Amino acid sequence: MKHHYDTVIIGSGLAGLRAAAEASEHGSVAVLTKLYPTRSHSTAAQGGIGAALGNEEPDSPEWHFYDTAKGSDFLGDQDAIEVMCEDAIRTIVELEHLGVPFSRTSEGKIAQRRFGGHTRDFGKAAVRRACYSADRTGHAILFALFEQSELQGVNFFPEFHVLDIVIENERCLGVIALEISSGEIHTFSAKATLIASGGYGKVFRTTSNAYASTGDCLSILFNAGIPLEDMEFFQFHPTGLYGPGILITEGARGEGGILINAKGERFMERYAPAIKDLAPRDMVSRAVMTEVREGRGINGRDYVYLDLRQVPEEVIKERLPEISTFCKIYLGIDPSGKPIPVLPTAHYAMGGIPTDVDGRVLKDERGSVIHGLYAAGEAACVSVHGANRLGCNSLLDTVVFGRRAGMAINSDLRNTEKGSIPQSMIDKAGDEIDSLKNRTGDEQAGTVRNELQSAMTDKCSVFRTEQDLSDLAGKINELKEKSKKIELKDKGKIFNTELLEAIELDHLINLAGAITHSALQRRESRGAHFREDFSERDDRKWLKHTFVFKTDDRLEFKYKPVTITQFQPEERKY
Repeated sequence: MKHHYDTVIIGSGLAGLRAAAEASEHGSVAVLTKLYPTRSHSTAAQGGIGAALGNEEPDSPEWHFYDTAKGSDFLGDQDAIEVMCEDAIRTIVELEHLGVPFSRTSEGKIAQRRFGGHTRDFGKAAVRRACYSADRTGHAILFALFEQSELQGVNFFPEFHVLDIVIENERCLGVIALEISSGEIHTFSAKATLIASGGYGKVFRTTSNAYASTGDCLSILFNAGIPLEDMEFFQFHPTGLYGPGILITEGARGEGGILINAKGERFMERYAPAIKDLAPRDMVSRAVMTEVREGRGINGRDYVYLDLRQVPEEVIKERLPEISTFCKIYLGIDPSGKPIPVLPTAHYAMGGIPTDVDGRVLKDERGSVIHGLYAAGEAACVSVHGANRLGCNSLLDTVVFGRRAGMAINSDLRNTEKGSIPQSMIDKAGDEIDSLKNRTGDEQAGTVRNELQSAMTDKCSVFRTEQDLSDLAGKINELKEKSKKIELKDKGKIFNTELLEAIELDHLINLAGAITHSALQRRESRGAHFREDFSERDDRKWLKHTFVFKTDDRLEFKYKPVTITQFQPEERKY
């Protein structure tokens, strides 16, 4: 079936919905999503969205700008960071007017709480900057934006799996997708195509990401010759629920929770004396893993405790109800009475599809664009997060740059004519599906995926070395060959989830290679990328962005300078 729209958006999280609401004012919009829109992974965001409102303590966008640049270990592009931080206050007011039910102070203002890396006076002390809706902030914002998109006539295509993003002569023509319920191939021709498909945390074994977070669109563009930027930087959140890896929001520490080791020590006092448990996530994750490595894990195990027992029970009920429920369901623990076992969990991709500040996708490190192609949210790398994302800047990034991408699409549509997707590309997508179904072999997608996730977690997580990364690169090549021997038991068309898993696995292997080889190239430690064999940050050689290109199964690396406008790199002490 063939569809024609002015704009096609892949992904129905916050970035996709905010862009859809904007673009719908100047043309027809279709949103494709693997899931039903309100099941998008943005709903999992718990703790808050950052903005220097100053509702509870003095704050300023300049302090927010500084914290974001410093939190990024000075790899974030400061022109983009300034855009985001300066637009944050307007963004929160807009969301409030769209119906987001933020938690309130006794005066009726939007409530704010402390979060990791949020400081006043350029790092002197913690500040309340996180606007929140209990611990369901992403859920609250997503539902408000979904309602607005429906009111504005956005067309939704839930349970559509993207097979290809069609680019010809440096222009994007639209999308080819599989309708999961029928197995039929659909085409979506469009003047503008926006990638807002989220992250790829399922490349790791233990992750806070949803099962759908497999980075399909990034991999598709990577195979088409579009570079990926800063793929070596993947954030591990320090407080994943031990075992399942489900996120325990940083807001729990913002409300007074502390991390303790087997000796009952509040160990973050050693690692970040000024702001302790509210240091940036990369620092806290390394501190947790160091405590475990040095034998101070609880009862000799590989976890520490997040202790909320000193937080009033009514605060937990009012502001942290979801994590309280998680603890009871998955571990049988009431966090008001017992400490919570936690360990770092793969959480957020700083790297992704390179874009400018208006979401236009870059085809090289010099800033050339692919016409009609845009990206926003976690799938994109603008780069405001650099080597490490500051807590609460993810939701802000999605809404600020989703809106900007929508505005850019509206501007560009006036000078763009509709193209059509060539039949040869449609036939190719169909042939690839048939080839997967007819393949013979003795491997299963789930088994190969588990091997990949375990290898990535063991060799490329919080701590990295050249030997581990080299071994991992070899393992990924081995798994790539194994994936060619996967035989599907389900040969049908309707809801063939085994087929989808096989497609997703190819994308995960592709992205794992980009992450691993980018990490091998960067011989320094910066933010979430910590090389034990190169443990110092090296601004002289590595104050630059990594661009990795895929050409004929080879990876080529190029680099782009970091944009520094106001804050020069400094030692990262807290």
